[in-house]
This record gives sequence, structure tokens and C-alpha cells, in this order.
Amino acid sequence: MERNQITANLKEMFPSPEAAEQWFVKILDSINNGILVCDVNTVVRYINAEYTRITGVTEEQILGRCLTDVRPGAMLPRVIADCKPVVGAYRREGSVEYVVDMAPIIVNGDTVGGISVVKDITEIRRLSEELKKIATKTNQLKTMVDRMYKAKYTFGDIVGDSIPLNEAIRMAKRAAKADADVLISGESGTGKEVFAQAIHNSSNRAEGPFVGINCAAIAPSLIESELFGYEEGSFTGAKKGGRLGLFEIAGGGTVFLDEVAELSLEMQAKLLRVLQERSVRRIGETNEIPVDIRIIAATNKNPYSLVQDKKIRADFYYRLNVLSINLPPLRERGADVLLLADVFLQNCERKIGRKFSIDTDVKKDFVRYPWQGNVRELRNVIEYAVNMTEDSIITESHLPRWFEVMPGSISSGTLATIVQAFEKRVIKNMLSHYGSGVDAKRRIAKELDISMATLYNKLKESLTP
Repeated sequence: MERNQITANLKEMFPSPEAAEQWFVKILDSINNGILVCDVNTVVRYINAEYTRITGVTEEQILGRCLTDVRPGAMLPRVIADCKPVVGAYRREGSVEYVVDMAPIIVNGDTVGGISVVKDITEIRRLSEELKKIATKTNQLKTMVDRMYKAKYTFGDIVGDSIPLNEAIRMAKRAAKADADVLISGESGTGKEVFAQAIHNSSNRAEGPFVGINCAAIAPSLIESELFGYEEGSFTGAKKGGRLGLFEIAGGGTVFLDEVAELSLEMQAKLLRVLQERSVRRIGETNEIPVDIRIIAATNKNPYSLVQDKKIRADFYYRLNVLSINLPPLRERGADVLLLADVFLQNCERKIGRKFSIDTDVKKDFVRYPWQGNVRELRNVIEYAVNMTEDSIITESHLPRWFEVMPGSISSGTLATIVQAFEKRVIKNMLSHYGSGVDAKRRIAKELDISMATLYNKLKESLTP
């Protein structure tokens, strides 16, 4: 808009010069910066309340007087004389620090006065110090998060050279190069979290946090607040100031959802939004918070069967299962069991300070044993045997009492006979391991993925000669 048009508009707004003057004075009074105006002779004609607050100079002290009489070091007279503005001049009055922008006032080519705009930087300095403290605390919290949520395993920590394992590693390394979500399936004890950490440490998120969550270990009533966080006062018992959720803590990194099939269908629906939108909403909050995370989930059951049984939502499964990795059970990895046994034995040697070796017959037993608990069970057997032996050689007498390898005769007979004998042996081993109580039987039925009724029927069969 041209200046002539602005002048015309102002004339329409105000019926008289007096009204216009009052309007402009009100504008200057409302400005948060200090304002001082003097004429060409450097006589002060106006200051606002903010100028008095910053400098301590009142209207009674300065209005109608020459600026240099009241403020001997004032720079505005020089600005008026030279007709050159000055920006960002630093000034100090007692404990108050401020900067001043000064400019000549020119009308129709003639200098008629000057104006100073005073900006208080004391508050800015205070806020700056507060920001520094907050930044320091944030860095400390980040360091703590990095230490607490650090993935320690890499692909170099995965022991074995069998074809099934190498195929799983190949798929995992390809997944590490991408940033898509991953679903890892495999029996309990096959190393799903080790693979998840290895993927994270080989990805472009390796410097970010790795937040592991066991979905089966957190009460359903708490899982939402753990994952999403909450605002202060959002529910009874909510902490003052609220709480960050694990999704926010994992920003820039990876979230590992172990036993994801244990989540309720309702919780799966809420997680589906995180998968799709990469945003979370704290409990008690209305705003969505964007999160930069990658999700790796794991289940010890067949995920597709869980969808068919309606234990996992189909949309949740298909959105999560972008990249799929299936880990082989130890019984399908052949000689890998002996490589792992050596690694676990070396770990025990470092702790105890003694050397051990494994008897040849025990090695044969290890290869033939079904390893229902997979790598985790093998580690427990090695640790048990090391603590039972008084010399340096682990023999069959040092193995747990529930560890029993099926005899060679089982390989003969009809298929039904072989299967029945195998089932008897497995159930017997698990009863020896877990006990025969009701809770133990529930756990056995769960691990075998059969009903309690089926387990009792097989127990009756196992008593039959």
C-alpha cells in the first residue's frame, strides 16, 4: 500500500489531529519495549512506561529536558546529528542490561527528531540460563536413556553354521538395511531378542535407544500407560508432571515388542494407529505426538494360526508383518548345539576360573536331545552340569535328572508307535523338569500348545505299558 493511501486512510479514521495524536500515543504506550522520542534539539518529548521500568528514568525527570542533561552518555543526539541509525547498542543501568535501536525521524527530507527503542535483555539472559539448565538436564536424561536402553547383541554374537540358521541371519541382515517393521517368530528360547538387537545394531538407528517390552509381563491395565505415557492427573495415581511412554523414549531408535500375541485385541487396535501414523496420544491428552521409531515384534507361536484363531487382529498382523523372519528350533540346527555348548562352557569357565570339557557320550546326547527349551535350555543344562562336576569333564552323571535322551529303539515300529513313544518321553521329561502340580501341567500344556484335557489323556496313555 502506498504511503499516500495510508495517510488518506488515517484521515478517514480520525476527525481531528488531536484524535490522531491520542491514538498514536496509545500505540506507543502499549509497546512492550521502552520508547523515547526527542526533537531535533534533543529535547525529550515522550517516553512510555516500559522505558521507565527498564532505565529507571521517570517522566518528571526527563520530559521537556535535553536528553544529555539527564543521560550524559546518550547516543541518540549523535544519531540525530549524523542522520544515521544505530542498531543493537549495549547499555547497562545498575543490574539491568538492555540494547537500544536508535534512528533519526525524517519528515519531507528534514530531520525533525530521533527515537530510541530500548529492549530489556535481563529477562532474556535469565531465560537463556534456564534453557541452558534444561538443555543440560535433557542431555543427562538422554545419556541415561542411552545407557538403559542399549542393544548389546550383534550378528557376530549369533552362534551356529547350520543352513536354517544362516537363512534366518540372511533375512535379518536384509531387514537391518531397511527401516520397515519386522515380525520374528520362533519357539521360546530360540533367540528372538538377540536377533532383534542385532537388526537394530546393524541399522541406521544403531545410535538410538533399543526399548524392549515383554507384552506378557506387563499387566493389561498398565500396558497402555507404559507404552503411550500419560498426562498429570489423567487417572488416580498418575505421577505429578505426567510420564513419557516407552514409544516416546524410543525416539530415533527401535521398539521391541516381545510376545506381542499376548496383547488384547483392544490394545492391538490402539497399536495399529502407531504402526500406521507413527504418532502416539498420551492418556489424558488430545494431541498426537509424532514418534520416529521402528517396531520389531516377536511371538513364540505361528502368527498366521493366531490370526485364524482370532487371537491377533488381521489388520494388525498384516501391518506388522512387513518383513518376516522365522527362527529354527535348536533340534533342527544339527551340530550347532555343540558350537553353542562350547560357547556356554567358555562363559562358565570365565566366571568360575576353571577349565571344563564335555564327554563324547554327552555330546552325542546333546545332538539327539529334542531341546524343547531350545538355546535357553541348553545354557541351563551346561550351567547345571558345570556346578555338579568336581573335576574338569562333564559326563552323563552331571546332567539334570530330567535330561533323558530317547533310546535308539524308538526309531523302529510304525509311525504311530514312534510318535506315541516320543510324546511319552517329552511329557515325562517336562514333568521331571516342571513338576506334576496343576500349575506345572498348565505350563506344560501351554508350551506344547495343547489343551489341559489333551494333556491328561496323554498322561493316562503314558502310564500304559
